[in-house]
Amino acid sequence: MSTLTFDIVSIFPVFFGGPLSVGMVHQAVKKGLVQVRVHDLRGFAQDRHRTVDDRPFGGGEGMVLKPEPLFSAVESIHATAAGSRRRVVLLSAQGRKFDQRYAFELAGCDQITLICGRYEGVDERVVQHLVTDEVSIGDYILNGGEVAACVVVESVTRLLPEVLNDSRSIANESFAEPAEGKQAEANYVVLDCPHYTRPAEYRGMRVPRVLLSGDHQQIRQCRRRWSLEKTLKNRPDLINYGALSREDRTLLGTDSSAQS
Repeated sequence: MSTLTFDIVSIFPVFFGGPLSVGMVHQAVKKGLVQVRVHDLRGFAQDRHRTVDDRPFGGGEGMVLKPEPLFSAVESIHATAAGSRRRVVLLSAQGRKFDQRYAFELAGCDQITLICGRYEGVDERVVQHLVTDEVSIGDYILNGGEVAACVVVESVTRLLPEVLNDSRSIANESFAEPAEGKQAEANYVVLDCPHYTRPAEYRGMRVPRVLLSGDHQQIRQCRRRWSLEKTLKNRPDLINYGALSREDRTLLGTDSSAQS
């Protein structure tokens, strides 16, 4: 059993004491499936004042993280980290959008270094010559990459074998890759379907009758239709009617050939 090691580089290492000490990530660490090491960037500063940032050349507002501490930090981490499948990920508003497909990519690594950006960003030489991936968790601005690092650690950890009690549930989650077969040919994913639990009736609100029927084929079709409807309502950017498979169009009642 291999262990995936996360090395997080931040100017606020104490931030991670809470988020990573509870829940699934904490249990994965206890089982030896994951190791999380947090590094204080200021410990790699070159001067007695532990300076890690400076004004940008050419003027402008804000401060920029200096290259020397970041290069030193990553090189120090790699000197003590085993494994050949490594990524150095900069959490940045300018990066590619983090998604489930990319989380699966990272889950195949041995070691991942997460650099938490700050201020106006990092020296571009870090981006060009040190990091392998520049990643954003969404189209909005945070004060730093600490929250984003926690998002990456949790989303990747839960994909590792033996972390979840029922790893089969991953295949049915929102943003999961399409299953083998006809749906895999389509270039789209759907959100997870609505779920219900006991009681079957609450304040006059009833669970859909089909879920109580025991007809698994009908339940599967209804859940697929609900997933499609929720996706088209909440995230229409994920799919479009033209890309839908014939089966999905039939479930939505938009397949003219099936209706004729």
